[in-house]
Amino acid sequence: MLRFCSRNVPGQPLRVLNARCTSRIASLPFGTSLANVRSQTFDHVPWNGLSARSLSSSAAAVNIVVPSDQLGFAAGNSLRDLPISNADERKVSVLWSPQNWSRFHHIWLRDHCRCADCFHPVTKQRLVNTFEIPPDIKPVHVQSTKEGLEVVWPSTSSEFHSSFYPWSWLQTHTYDPPAQAAPHSERVHYIVFMTKDFFADRELSRKVLWGSSISKAPPTITYKEAMDESDRGLYKWLANIDLFGFCLVSDVPPTPGATEKLSERIGFIRETQYGKFWEFTADLSKGDTAYTTMALGAHTDNTYFTDPCGLQLFHLLSHTEGSGGATLLVDGFYVASILKELYPELHSIISRVPIPAHAAGEPSALYQPNAPSGYPVLAHDIVTNELVQVRWNNDDRSVMSRLDPSLVEDWYNAIRVWHKLLTSPDSEYWIQLTPGTVLSVDNHRVLHGRSAFEGKRRVCGAYIGVDEYRSKLTVLREKFDPKFKFAAQGRDHKAGGRSIWSPAL
Repeated sequence: MLRFCSRNVPGQPLRVLNARCTSRIASLPFGTSLANVRSQTFDHVPWNGLSARSLSSSAAAVNIVVPSDQLGFAAGNSLRDLPISNADERKVSVLWSPQNWSRFHHIWLRDHCRCADCFHPVTKQRLVNTFEIPPDIKPVHVQSTKEGLEVVWPSTSSEFHSSFYPWSWLQTHTYDPPAQAAPHSERVHYIVFMTKDFFADRELSRKVLWGSSISKAPPTITYKEAMDESDRGLYKWLANIDLFGFCLVSDVPPTPGATEKLSERIGFIRETQYGKFWEFTADLSKGDTAYTTMALGAHTDNTYFTDPCGLQLFHLLSHTEGSGGATLLVDGFYVASILKELYPELHSIISRVPIPAHAAGEPSALYQPNAPSGYPVLAHDIVTNELVQVRWNNDDRSVMSRLDPSLVEDWYNAIRVWHKLLTSPDSEYWIQLTPGTVLSVDNHRVLHGRSAFEGKRRVCGAYIGVDEYRSKLTVLREKFDPKFKFAAQGRDHKAGGRSIWSPAL
């Protein structure tokens, strides 16, 4: 009895592809034409349109493994429409095209089986016991199908275990060779291979870097769109923040209540020492310069937290008896890209040297990051080296007592150049907010500030955690982005409501 993924096929013996043909295919280098590869006739039965021969269940009982040079792909008439797959002693190789291939270790494939016994279809949690997988596990059979790769594994019982992996899922998660991440300014699209006549144009998470010229057409949606129950406007809002790092919401009722409800459309509001949903004027009711009339340079909030907030929303409810108080926005990713291009050694310094920070204006609270040395200005993904976070507020910086003596002058030079680029007219986008317009900012990317002002200003707003924001965006992407939906297709792709092949998993 052969066990296939999340379904059983009673009475079907395991069938191994034409051994002579597959051994010849497996021995060929990638890119070799298969036009002259011929298979020898065997006693066979059809299986999924492929020529195959039988392996009895008695062989399974003694856990016989077919030699790796007999594993591979033997096709019927649809060979040209499918990736070519074969296996050696350690890896399964997939040839997408003569110039494009991937390799997956046997243990990696077995660990990522997503049948119902190995991956819970509802909770989307791993059930397979990774530590019981033999380190030298090898498949007894691999096969390319129209939908994806099928791999049959040996088992200690009388049954084999079969795993299935959609082609799109394999390409999304290819690691050998490593996927090359394009720079933010170049990340636009990539192609997910399916079959000869079936391609998916899946959009990467793009970042549009901007300078002062963004003032000509800042990303904006309406309050009506954001609050619409269909969530399509909400998706547009969050997608704009993901793309540009900020988004304006127009026609918002100039009240704290309406602003709070708008904030909660994204996720639950994060409570801090300033309260949950906050409202303030220049009265120093909290120990922070935001509660004054002073100018504030471009900065990110919460550098003194181990986990700074993800989004920040501002709504100017009123400004009377005075003027000033223009809002400043700077794309930290844009400035970082300039620094890296012009001064790579300085970019490296502010990406490596941690900066301690504190919030100590309230007698009842003193906040510092959990890491005593703090965190660098620029944080990068440990694998792709992509920039993922900007953390900068020189006003909240603590004593640099852990700075390497050999780097003191270089570090001060690096932050001086960083500051110069931040304050360049090319980098600064100034906007005069008015009642009815809410500014939403990605606090991990876009720095904000303001000019000094006179008179009485009343501002309200909220913090939202980065994980809550990213979660909501991903859920809405699953709902509205056809490219995201397409990439998640595969067998049992709707088990438990969310695809088990979702790129997010």
